[in-house]
Formats: sequence, structure tokens, C-alpha cells
Amino acid sequence: MDTRLERAEIVRTLDCFESRLIEGGDERRASVVVAVGGEPGDRHVLLTKRPSRMRAHPGQFALPGGRVDDGETPVEAALRELEEEVGIRVGPDSVLGTLDDYRTRSGYVIRPFVVWIADWTGDAVPNPDEVEFLYRVTADELDVDARFVSIAESPRPVVQWPFRSSLVHAPTGAVVHQFREVVLGGRHTRVHDYEQPVFAWR
Repeated sequence: MDTRLERAEIVRTLDCFESRLIEGGDERRASVVVAVGGEPGDRHVLLTKRPSRMRAHPGQFALPGGRVDDGETPVEAALRELEEEVGIRVGPDSVLGTLDDYRTRSGYVIRPFVVWIADWTGDAVPNPDEVEFLYRVTADELDVDARFVSIAESPRPVVQWPFRSSLVHAPTGAVVHQFREVVLGGRHTRVHDYEQPVFAWR
């Protein structure tokens, strides 16, 4: 049985990993969720594709997540967005750990939370205003080498995570790449030096 995405294994790997958090400053804060669900031996991670009509980042791949509201903690925002976007409601005890904060070109600091949703008894219900497609990404699809591309506009390499027939860029691609490295590979790879493509700088 494939145990790479089982809860005990994820907890073990994240307990050995010290995430780098960006505290302070006046940057806007956002949270995203690496949501792990499915049946034993057949776990998956949820990935969404945003509707093309959205004002911000239309048609792009994304993990469930969004801005941290005033008076809200990052973990509260993560769990709220998970429910609002895909209809899955779990409590703080489902949070298994965090990955590195990622600073975006659009002025956000994103904190990724790894959340266990496999014990949720309902069905995922994507919000059509925020989710055009909901993908269930297998461990084998996660466990692929990222690509790194040079661009003239930055000395940092653009990270691309290959997913099916597409390439997923940072920040989503960076978060998924680090999840793969830390959880599936036991490698404490950092992603703060990975760049976004120019089209995502807005």
C-alpha cells in the first residue's frame, strides 16, 4: 500500500521540518491549504482551477485559500477558505503542519497549511464563483521533478510544477514542489528564492 500521503507519514515528515515564517511588516497576508483526502492507500491532494472570468489570476491553478481577514489568524483563514471554496469543513485538529511562507510579486505573504480532510464524511462542493475545476492529484502526480526557467526580468529561476498537460507556476507550483520535497522525499528544500512568471506579478 502506498503510504506516502497517509496521516502518520505526513506528521512524521512535517515534525522534522522547521518552516520559515515571515513575520511583521505591512504586507498583506494570505493562507492556502494543501488538503489531503481520499481512501487509505489512495490519497490525493485537492487542486483547483480558477474561473477565467475572475478579476484576479483568472484561469490559473490554485490551492484552496485566500486573504486573511482583519481579526483572523492565518489558520482560521485557511480553514474558512477551504470551506468557502470546496465545501469542506474541518477543525484546527486537522492541521498537520505548515510549509514555508512565500512572498508574492503582488504584495502578499502566503502561508501554506497541510490539512487532513480524509476524515470528512461529506462530498466536496466547489463554489462555482471561485472554482471552475477541482482536481484530485495523486501521490505519483505530485512526485515529479519541477522545472526551472531563467527569465530576463529576474535573477531568480521561475519554478514550474508539471501537472498532467500543464505547467503550474509559483506560488502554487512552489508550494506543491516544497510539499513534494518535504513530505514525499524527506528533503528540506526551500522555495523562497523561486520566482513567479511575469504574468503573475500583478
